[in-house]
Amino acid sequence: MVTTEWERAVTGRGLYEREGLTARAEQALDALREGFRSGGTDLGSLLLYSGEAGLGKTSMLAELRRSVAAGDVACTLLTARGGEQQRNVPFHVVRQLLQPALAKLSEAQRRDLFESWYDIAAPALGLTAPSAGMQSDPQGVRDALDWVMARLAVRQNPLVLIVDDLHWADLESLSWLAAFASRVPGLPLLAALAFRPDEMPPEGDPLLAADVASGGLLKLQTLGPDAVAALVREEFGEDADELFCHQCWSITGGVPYDLVTLFGKLRDRQLKAVDENVPALLELVAAGRGPAVAKRLEKFGPDTYRFAYAAAVLDNEIDPAVAARVAGLTPAAAKVALELLRDERILTSGRAGLLEFVHPTVGTAVYQSMLSQGMRTAMHGKAAQEIIDGGLGMAAASRHLLETYPDDDAEVVQQLRQAAREHLAVGAPEAARRCLERALQEPPPETERADVLFELGCSTLLTAPSITINHLQAALSTVPGLNPEHRELATLRLGQALTHSNQCVEAAEVTGAEVDRTPPGPGRVRLLAAHFMWRAFIREESDAFDRFQRLADLSESLTGDDAGSRAVRVLRAWDLTLRGEPSAQAMAFAESAFEGNRLAEGIGWTNTTWGFEIPGLLGLSYVYNDRLDLALELFNEAASEYEVSGWSGGHLVFANFLQGLVLFRWGRLEEAENFLRLTLRKSDRLGRGTPLQWDIVGVLCDTLLARGRVQDAVDLAEEYSFGPPYPPVMVLPDAPTLYGRLLLAQGRTEQAAEHLTEVGAQLDARGWHNTVWAPWIGSLALAVAAEDPDRARALAAEGLERARRVGTNSAIGMALRWCAAVAEPQDAVELLR
Repeated sequence: MVTTEWERAVTGRGLYEREGLTARAEQALDALREGFRSGGTDLGSLLLYSGEAGLGKTSMLAELRRSVAAGDVACTLLTARGGEQQRNVPFHVVRQLLQPALAKLSEAQRRDLFESWYDIAAPALGLTAPSAGMQSDPQGVRDALDWVMARLAVRQNPLVLIVDDLHWADLESLSWLAAFASRVPGLPLLAALAFRPDEMPPEGDPLLAADVASGGLLKLQTLGPDAVAALVREEFGEDADELFCHQCWSITGGVPYDLVTLFGKLRDRQLKAVDENVPALLELVAAGRGPAVAKRLEKFGPDTYRFAYAAAVLDNEIDPAVAARVAGLTPAAAKVALELLRDERILTSGRAGLLEFVHPTVGTAVYQSMLSQGMRTAMHGKAAQEIIDGGLGMAAASRHLLETYPDDDAEVVQQLRQAAREHLAVGAPEAARRCLERALQEPPPETERADVLFELGCSTLLTAPSITINHLQAALSTVPGLNPEHRELATLRLGQALTHSNQCVEAAEVTGAEVDRTPPGPGRVRLLAAHFMWRAFIREESDAFDRFQRLADLSESLTGDDAGSRAVRVLRAWDLTLRGEPSAQAMAFAESAFEGNRLAEGIGWTNTTWGFEIPGLLGLSYVYNDRLDLALELFNEAASEYEVSGWSGGHLVFANFLQGLVLFRWGRLEEAENFLRLTLRKSDRLGRGTPLQWDIVGVLCDTLLARGRVQDAVDLAEEYSFGPPYPPVMVLPDAPTLYGRLLLAQGRTEQAAEHLTEVGAQLDARGWHNTVWAPWIGSLALAVAAEDPDRARALAAEGLERARRVGTNSAIGMALRWCAAVAEPQDAVELLR
């Protein structure tokens, strides 16, 4: 962010009626420097300058920059400015902030700074080109940016971060800054952000949360008559007439930008601050405002207004040569136009020979005043071509392509599809979505429409499953349709999106229908595996025994080692586990998913065909068959893969949940509680009420019960609405059983008995008898023991029989404990022994 003419005009003037705001900034800066001198690292501050256009936000930031430069402790200054026409450029503001500082480092130094986050953050920051076919998780990119900024703050001088016009920041940068702001107090960092409150997008709302902006929200107001009079006299001398001063305040409304512009025009006309010049004030103020600036352009001739329009299309950091080409001007004509626009205080010099508007309101007015929408879109089209011809990539050109008219241009469709791939590679799926939606409007050739819909659906798979569902359904129903490979992949991804949106029945139906239309071969096997998997997740499955038998027949018929065959065997292992069949049988099928000590090719954690469900079910099969060592090894591998790949959203949360589940099953209860609480906080970023969050809450409640903290478990369940009605997608472990155990722990035995009886009947109807995954039978025995001890002993004995059929130590040990709890005292000791 360079020093503009507006900033130069106000810096150094008396900041009237801003003394409290400047003092607050000085205190924050002093605290930052003092913390640095004393070796502290937790004296960071967040300053939010809020005010409408022209109220002096930029001047406050300029004053802060001056104070930073003048201090006795050197600070590293990072600056950026949002641009109204650049809100569709992902990470535009982030790159302004970090690129200058990082450009001074060698690649080796940058890698040392970023550590394992380099390959995730570098493409988003424009430091390296992303890998072909890469799709970065947006949350992973945000976490990487957190790491880089925190490391810069700790390893270099105290850090001062300044962003002007934050309301015009691209959504990727704004979302990151809004989340990062909560970390500022714990770092040697002062962040000063200026914005117009009425134009701030919802992504910026966290900045205004009380726990983030406590004491740091600085609201700017218009200047009063006395402050305006003091400014006039500072500018034109102490003998300025009283009426003249008052009229300056009345006509400008005390808006600092209008005052500074007025002063400039008064100097241009060599007018003095005397009463006889009062009539000229209204004309001069009106001439300096945005709409009047636009009208003035028409008087300067076509070359000048075309150059100004081209500059408005390019927004800030305007290259004069590019603006000339976009305007269709010769270098000589462009030079004349530029000099006139400088003289009229419309454009001014920026950094490195670039241009910018003297104030954002001027650029907005010029852009909005274009004589026709056609001229505007034509200039955007020229600007896009300039960027493409300059080799800057389709992603950079896409903000202009988005503003052009749809024109049935197949080349534009290809450009937008390529831009979408580039956006996905740097973790900007929203930008990719905009490009693909615009490509559909072009429209694409009929033979490509299904492919564009498929790409659109895949672009939101990690972030917005509901949007993915709509587009993939459209892609599958479009004629002419997808090629067989893409059709299979679209079906599998649609199944994932439906399941993650609590529509597991629909997922099973979609994959089942595709099975029927797919000829025999590996593709059909993969679709069958997905179909059986989604059916297994349905809470109320009417024909579970039929599915079990069909899955058994399929697994016995597949003798190959391809990914589909291995996936089917994993599903068989999990099905046998739920049914409470001998553990050795389940483990025999599970082991086929490994090659050596690693997952077989094609069913890895980051495989985009299957998703994480198949390796997840493999690990859960180990958990409930007492192979916790293998389960933890597998889940640690998942977390590591997701961290390396930058998938730190739902995928990493799922892996962390599984790690916490193993800790709980291992009896490492304190570790499990701490780990699961941290994972639960991460899951809140994904939204409340997801199936994954139910898993986390359920196991954490179980952990608290195991630690004897019943009320804590009850409070947690109430906070997250853990209880009936249950989501249609089956969660792990069995949620209704856990809820029954919560009732029992509270002493609500009658309710617990009624609930667990119903749960047991439903699970038995499906043939699911695993007493560790769903220990309803033992809990029911405890619930009825006081009223009906004979029934309790019969239930406990049945539980022991089921556990012995499974044959694992944990199942048998749990069942013996139930038996002891309801047995006669003389028998209980032997059972416990």
